[in-house]
Amino acid sequence: MSVAQTLPLIVATPLSGAAVLVGAGRRLPRYAAETLGCLFAAGTATLALWASAATPSSTARPVEWLGGWRPHGGASVGIVLVGDRIGLGLAALVSLLALAALAYAWRYFDEPPRRHAGSFPALVLVFQAGMCGFSLTGDLFNAFVFFELMGVVAYALTGYRVEEARAVQGALVFALVNSLGAYTTLLGIGLLYARTGELGLAQIGSALDAHPGGPDALVIASFVLVVTGLLVKAAAVPFHFWLADAHAVAPTPVCMLLSGVMVELGLYGTARVYWTVFAGPGGIPEPAAHRALLALGVLTAVLGAVMCWQQRHLKRLLAYSTIAHTGMFLVGLAVLTPEGLGGVALYVLAHAGVKAALFACAGILLDRFGSVDELQLHGKGQELRWAGVLFGAGGLALAGLPPFGTALGKAVIEEAAGDWATALCVLVSAATGGAVLRAGARVFLGLGPAPESAAPESRPAAAAAEETTGKEEEPETRGGRLSRIPDSMLVVPTALLAGALAVGLVPALRTGIGRAADAFTDHAGYVTAVLYGRAAEPAPTPPPHWTMAGVLWGLLATALAAALALLAVRRPERREPTRWATPLRRLHSGHVGDYVAWFLAGITLLAALIV
Repeated sequence: MSVAQTLPLIVATPLSGAAVLVGAGRRLPRYAAETLGCLFAAGTATLALWASAATPSSTARPVEWLGGWRPHGGASVGIVLVGDRIGLGLAALVSLLALAALAYAWRYFDEPPRRHAGSFPALVLVFQAGMCGFSLTGDLFNAFVFFELMGVVAYALTGYRVEEARAVQGALVFALVNSLGAYTTLLGIGLLYARTGELGLAQIGSALDAHPGGPDALVIASFVLVVTGLLVKAAAVPFHFWLADAHAVAPTPVCMLLSGVMVELGLYGTARVYWTVFAGPGGIPEPAAHRALLALGVLTAVLGAVMCWQQRHLKRLLAYSTIAHTGMFLVGLAVLTPEGLGGVALYVLAHAGVKAALFACAGILLDRFGSVDELQLHGKGQELRWAGVLFGAGGLALAGLPPFGTALGKAVIEEAAGDWATALCVLVSAATGGAVLRAGARVFLGLGPAPESAAPESRPAAAAAEETTGKEEEPETRGGRLSRIPDSMLVVPTALLAGALAVGLVPALRTGIGRAADAFTDHAGYVTAVLYGRAAEPAPTPPPHWTMAGVLWGLLATALAAALALLAVRRPERREPTRWATPLRRLHSGHVGDYVAWFLAGITLLAALIV
């Protein structure tokens, strides 16, 4: 079987597994249903990894036209899957993280009688299929279909504990904001179809290239609308409000997927659409795209870091950390060079493992102690030594400690973007890593004064509502609170952090990502490979690599994070948020109407930056 023929199987395998679990789940014992889910996820991961390894070179693009509807003379009506190294690598990452989430959730939920044992693994497999399809498709409309398949399942997974009102409300906020993003994307696709008569990424790009006079208002509007929907999924400011609300109510294994890969897929979609469709002479000029991505990236990084530091709810803290790192990814993409994209790819790969591991540790705390409030848990985690080690290692990795892959990706982005980006990345990494280290020091080491009472901060989807002091979270695991941590809940985060460390240590991985970034940013090469079946070798650029400056800046960011954490735990915690942070917290009101207003403001801002 060729690599191209494998591409449809990467999407079909998890869908087939979901169908089996839905059909037979009521008659299967629980362990059998969960084993099948893990096997189908692992099978998909194996296919994606094999396809990536078997691709002749890092710059090759295996192409599969479904149904044999191949193009003639550059024209085609068929549906195409394109397996370049970036797309295949992302499909492999998605599949591995889905496997990790299913393994972590082994015998996890106490399912109600009306819900059969295969429901959760089936939803995860459909989620995996949508993400893999989005990573590999070469058709803009099918990208929208896969993205919405993924989104609909994400709503269901977020509100999986439907018996709780908070979970349902969080899922509804998630669904409403992301549905608005979907409508804008679909409208943008319609405008592109009206202009070019094409839906394939390569075909649209080729049609726009035929009019090299620069973009008109319709092309600009289509770019703004399509990218808006993708940036909503990426949780870029000001489209980010749904993320923390969803993470705070979603089950822990679902948070591992949302922060680990779904947000990153929004960034991947933005990069894919720009370089395949709008990077040619008839698309968006580089200065305009650079300006828009850079402005949103800086805004996202700063606001996410500030809000991350203000959180006491651990899952919300990690969610805002994801938003801050999304801003850093956007800064890397804004460079619009293979070097910047290579740094982002390394950072995303390592960040997925680190963030999923941190959520896994938060899940252990939730089900051992019934809380994820940093102050309520003060000193209670001292008995969970290995979980504390993992949580601390995750905080150091977020801060940029070499040789973690997060440090390498950050260093490459800093070098590609310039000196000012170095200062931004160091400060943002220090704030987000310091917030995690601060929480770990209080929870697992018992450092700092013990709080007299810990009033929980405003809750997720109803963030404006005041709740009773000390109210506990509902346990997620079957049988209530854990008396012993299952081995799977410790093995999974250990493996994820080991993977994040390997990203920074394996030279062949860095070289392969560098060459894959060269091919990904080659607009003409993509069009030629998909429509005419001719491979083109782009001019090679130096692959991502460690530099002395990058190591030193990573060590500085880590030292700052540790210093901030120690300073924070030594002083008594304030009952009320600091006055300067109050306006920012009020922006995150939990009211859907406010989020819709910011969504509209975001579209206006993006359009103004492009024009």
